Amino acid sequence: MTSTAIDHRGPAPTLHLPDFCSAQAVLAIVLIVEVVAIMIALVRDSLVHNFWIDLAGCSLFLLWVGLTCSAVLCRTRAWLQSMSIPRAATIALGLLLLTVGIVSELVFRVGQTWSSGGGAATPLFPLDHAGFLLRNVAVGFIVSALALRYFHISAEGKRNVEMAALARIRALQARIRPHFLFNSMNTIAELTRSNPERAEQAVEDLADLFRASLDEAHTQISLRDELEIARTHQRIEQLRLGDRLQVQWDVDSLPMRAQVPALIVQPLLENAVYHGIEMLPAGGLITITGSLRDGRIEIEVRNPIPLQHNYGDREGNRMALENISQRLSLAWPGRARIETRQEAGEFSARLIFPFAEAAQHSP
Repeated sequence: MTSTAIDHRGPAPTLHLPDFCSAQAVLAIVLIVEVVAIMIALVRDSLVHNFWIDLAGCSLFLLWVGLTCSAVLCRTRAWLQSMSIPRAATIALGLLLLTVGIVSELVFRVGQTWSSGGGAATPLFPLDHAGFLLRNVAVGFIVSALALRYFHISAEGKRNVEMAALARIRALQARIRPHFLFNSMNTIAELTRSNPERAEQAVEDLADLFRASLDEAHTQISLRDELEIARTHQRIEQLRLGDRLQVQWDVDSLPMRAQVPALIVQPLLENAVYHGIEMLPAGGLITITGSLRDGRIEIEVRNPIPLQHNYGDREGNRMALENISQRLSLAWPGRARIETRQEAGEFSARLIFPFAEAAQHSP
């Protein structure tokens, strides 16, 4: 009999590098390079005869270096992130220094060709070969090392924040409301005597719902699956409340392929039933509507409520809304939100978030 050791440490951390192939990264590099060039030109203003010529030469050289280094990191990013952090950082630093040295050598050679071809003397090109190369490589080493360190620390900080938020979400997610479990089990027990087939379906629905609530393997699912989870919850509650519970769905215009955090609609339906319909002797109608506007998905859940002023502040309702708000913030920081409103004996909760499809991974 053989045993297999299981490694619980998870994947080894890798060096984080921004996506230098993106337009935003290129724009940021251009802006940073220009700011640095202006600063250098201002510092050397008393050492040169023409400020604008010095600024043009410095800007041109730094742009060559910055964009070439970005292209190198763009092409090697996936390769570097497959290595351990020390090795990846060493290789990345070596590639950057090699790039700086090659660009510096090319600039010097262009200057030499310009001068030997009878071109007029100009401060655009350096005259001291060794000093020019060593100075650029030294500055490149300092800047590259600081940049790589900054990228790593920034990524680690962001990852720690996301992991803490995800841990809070999972803790809230695991806190299943006992009343729902007890009510569902009592309903199933009654159905086993009167309608065994419906009891079997209810058990399957309850298992599916709890599996979705406790599943930590998928942080995002399709909107179609999320709405199906909510409909499963509705079927279970319908067995218990009967005609007292009515749900009207108007979500046909929603893009079902959109990717959303799991369990953002179902808790709203659960709140509407537990804090609204169940507390009204005659029950009521829950309306769930959805729309896609200007690249944003809006889903609203409305339900009648008892005549009380603190409906939105009830502990269970507030906990669910906080849970959903954290999920949206984790998925789309600053671009998604949940809005609530209580008026005229009705409570509404509206989800607003960007339309995002599953990422297409290239081989």
